[in-house]
Amino acid sequence: MHLVPVNIESIRLGQPLPFPLMDKDGVLLARKSFVVVSRRELDEISQRGGGLYIDVGDSEAHHRAYVERLYDLVREDKPLGEIAGAQISGDSGAERQAEQDDRMDWLDLQEIANALLRDTHPTSFADRLNRLLRQLQRHSLRNPDGTLFALIYLSATDTHMYSATHAMLVSVMCGLAAKDVLNWPAEDQDLVVRAALTMNVAMTELQDRLALQLEPPSSTQRAAINSHAQRSAEQLRSMGIGEPDWLEAVQGHHTQAPGPLATRSRAQRMARLIQRADMFAARLAPRAARAPIAPAAAMQACYFDEKKAIDEAGAALIKAVGIYQPGSFVRLATNEVAVVIKRGANTTTPRVAVLINRAGLPTVEPTIRDSSLREYRIVASVAHRDVKVQINLERLLPLTAAPASDRPW
Repeated sequence: MHLVPVNIESIRLGQPLPFPLMDKDGVLLARKSFVVVSRRELDEISQRGGGLYIDVGDSEAHHRAYVERLYDLVREDKPLGEIAGAQISGDSGAERQAEQDDRMDWLDLQEIANALLRDTHPTSFADRLNRLLRQLQRHSLRNPDGTLFALIYLSATDTHMYSATHAMLVSVMCGLAAKDVLNWPAEDQDLVVRAALTMNVAMTELQDRLALQLEPPSSTQRAAINSHAQRSAEQLRSMGIGEPDWLEAVQGHHTQAPGPLATRSRAQRMARLIQRADMFAARLAPRAARAPIAPAAAMQACYFDEKKAIDEAGAALIKAVGIYQPGSFVRLATNEVAVVIKRGANTTTPRVAVLINRAGLPTVEPTIRDSSLREYRIVASVAHRDVKVQINLERLLPLTAAPASDRPW
């Protein structure tokens, strides 16, 4: 459990708590749905616990409660000084929250993304989306290989919160391709990651259900799948998202239209990049009724367009993340099985960590190999389902970080 402090001003009096309140040691002070009837009672609870804390997984609910508390003060015609005081207190809480963000692991971010895409509360959706995007951008800028490693590994091995993980992976991939390969303007980079993260907002629950469903989609489910792009754009519009290119990119992210990017509008270019990344991530992910394919095979599938020609957007994605992406498994010329930890100088020569030795036994400690060396060259991609080694993300993620001089750009 990761605990974060909450601002006492965010607690709405006379309303059921949207999260349990705890003290700094995780001891329950007030259960979820408990109604705090007065400020005096709230102060007593806070003093008894040495402050108020919540689990980080409830942080989105806390943010919504804080926004609603400010609306309460406005509706009650409270003096501006009181409202400003609440906002100032909220700002210091935001600083503490930023510190907590740095300590969040990828399972925490899965929870936050899942809460965002499932609970699309119109008064706080944009703020919560911005916060999640800031966290993803922070990870991508500080350690793009670690970001890819975590999201690709989780996408390929876990059906838990499938829709949220899928959306984050597609968003990060599009951001890297737009920035490092296509050289899009900063505002276009920002917009495409937003569109990618919200492309399936109208079918998050259905996506998660289908990932666990053994039987084929029903006719009702198929209709929902076919209409989700249009419905996602409409839902975003209803929540105050008015950027037309954002909405058009979401609405068109399943359009299959081969051809160069230069002939397309801004929104259409974004939609095509999202469509290619979406295809890769979908083929990578496991389903109850379908095994995933190896990441290299999934990436190569998006390299060619509907006419079997090289796709410009797909090629950009491959250049950005590699044929063998961080988080995927490969077999070396030594017959060792390794996990990719860093992209290399080109798309086929990443740095890897050996997890299974040439005798087929798990290694005690990962052994780092440079696959650009002939003796350690990659001879095959290996599907995640074929690797019977449990990965510890916290243990392996530090291997993805390297000095700037060691990066291919």
